[in-house]
Amino acid sequence: MVQRYRILIADDEVSFTELLREELEDSKLYDIEIAGDGVEAINYIHKTIYDVVLLDVRMPRVSGIEVLKFLQEHSPSTQVIILTNYSDIKTAIETIKLGAYDFISKPYDVDQLQNSIERALERRQLFIDNSLMKDELARKRGTHELIGESPTFKNTLESALKIAETETAVLLQGASGTGKELIAHLIHERSTRREQPFVVVNCASIPDTLLESELFGHEKGSFTGAYGTKQGLVEVAHRGTLFLDEVGDISQTIQPKFLRFIETSGFRRVGGTNPLEVDIRIISATNKDLLEEVKAGRFREDLLYRLNVVMIQLPMLRERKSDIPILVEHFLSTKIKGKVKKSISPEALRVLLDYEWPGNVRELEHVVEGAVILSAGDVIELKDVLRNSSLAARVADQPAYRLGQGNDAAGGLRLDEMEKIHIEHVLRKNKGSRRKTAEILGISPKTLYLKLKRYEIKVPE
Repeated sequence: MVQRYRILIADDEVSFTELLREELEDSKLYDIEIAGDGVEAINYIHKTIYDVVLLDVRMPRVSGIEVLKFLQEHSPSTQVIILTNYSDIKTAIETIKLGAYDFISKPYDVDQLQNSIERALERRQLFIDNSLMKDELARKRGTHELIGESPTFKNTLESALKIAETETAVLLQGASGTGKELIAHLIHERSTRREQPFVVVNCASIPDTLLESELFGHEKGSFTGAYGTKQGLVEVAHRGTLFLDEVGDISQTIQPKFLRFIETSGFRRVGGTNPLEVDIRIISATNKDLLEEVKAGRFREDLLYRLNVVMIQLPMLRERKSDIPILVEHFLSTKIKGKVKKSISPEALRVLLDYEWPGNVRELEHVVEGAVILSAGDVIELKDVLRNSSLAARVADQPAYRLGQGNDAAGGLRLDEMEKIHIEHVLRKNKGSRRKTAEILGISPKTLYLKLKRYEIKVPE
């Protein structure tokens, strides 16, 4: 699929703009629209997200300078190339200071203009990549490789690769820690949209009052604190993939608005009146049973059907235990960069294989990381694993280890001490989130609350 870019030509010289349209359309790369003055240009920009605007400085009604300022406020990723006469060179240079990417003198050279447009498109992509980089770095923690050789896991990967070749909406169903985001990223990387943004929205972490603004953006002054116009994440994801993590947590207030967006690809920024349109692929993920949520009246049935065109069920770690040694080996390699590689004792590995892993691969990663930090030698022993994990409770029931009554083979720690250490570790890993900590520990939020009080654990902020 050939990538086509949206270009707006804003110039009041009709013969010039028509000739320019013909020359650009010959490349088959651009969808061109023409505005005859500044007011018409602003009206177009209200309705459409352009990649590049070719802008004349001197236009009737509203000048190109005003259009440039409007673009900087309302569509900062759009790149502007100024079209100017030789006598306007000084003005053109001033526009560069105001945020224009380049300027071309009339009469222009076609090759020079084409090169400038290509560089502007590259700059636009860099702008988008930079705007995503901070969130991407904060989001990406732990392993980002899909590790596993079990038949169950291979079937999941095969399904994802088949779906990647299509444009269909995908719903990833699976418990926390099973790798839903990694599968979503794999689908994006193997799709025709791989060169475009992969934008993640964690629907559970954004308050209802802010989610609509984060998704669709807002206009200046639309609510208290809206000091400027902001592009929404659906705009940032234009031509790419929008990944809705924990989509089951979208509130009933936002659900109908998002349904309409999926059906039409159109939206309005919060506080705005002008319709905008984007081209994105949607991948959703949830650890909830959305059919049960529909029956309970918490999730719209029509929205579910829109999101669940194709569904992939991700296996629990306990359903693919043959992958545990491979995963442990991988974590040992990635958690000790620059140091002597450690190994794991057969006794410790056997306990890891016996455990049910309610927190799935993410919990295993945290256990191995903790053991690496706490182990004194080159071999991770059972006591190193038990010092920092919920495995202690399971091993306590095994007569071979005799962890009860305060003395044990796991470094002299009592069972309650191990539990306290592990809870503190998981809390830190999840930046104080009680909900996520309870999920990883496999207990209810109420049980976690009681344990925090019992052990006098302070929740990190």
